[in-house]
Amino acid sequence: MPSITIYTDGSALGNPGPGGYGVVLLSGPHRKELSQGFRLRTNNRMELPAVCVALEALKFEGSEVVIYSDSKYVVDAVTKGWVFNWVKKGFAGKKNPDLWMRFLRSYNRHKVRFVWVKGHADTVENNRCDLLAVAAANNREQWLEDTGYMPE
Repeated sequence: MPSITIYTDGSALGNPGPGGYGVVLLSGPHRKELSQGFRLRTNNRMELPAVCVALEALKFEGSEVVIYSDSKYVVDAVTKGWVFNWVKKGFAGKKNPDLWMRFLRSYNRHKVRFVWVKGHADTVENNRCDLLAVAAANNREQWLEDTGYMPE
């Protein structure tokens, strides 16, 4: 089974505002970059789909995956087990249940380990993801509508 390294980043230009995500997938000699922009999203609603899209792009069930993210929201929710407790409580009082449930569907198909990296630092691939995310957020012609976003 191939070992896969994934870098993800999400960015909202305003919070909420136009947003985008960027993903870099690496496996052996293979590299794939993904990005998408949205008309109106929060930072957390951009960080989560980056991880979802990355995991959904994997071709083999049971892949060994290391995900590098600068999102404490995503990394801590998984590594500290918060999201699994949120599921048990039906996401009562929690934001983004639609995206967390999407994430868990893909997460449960693989062997995933998360690593937090400092954003806008010297992590080359994380910086590449940030560039992809910001470019997607600025590309009005390619924006999608976030049907799950509910302003407070």
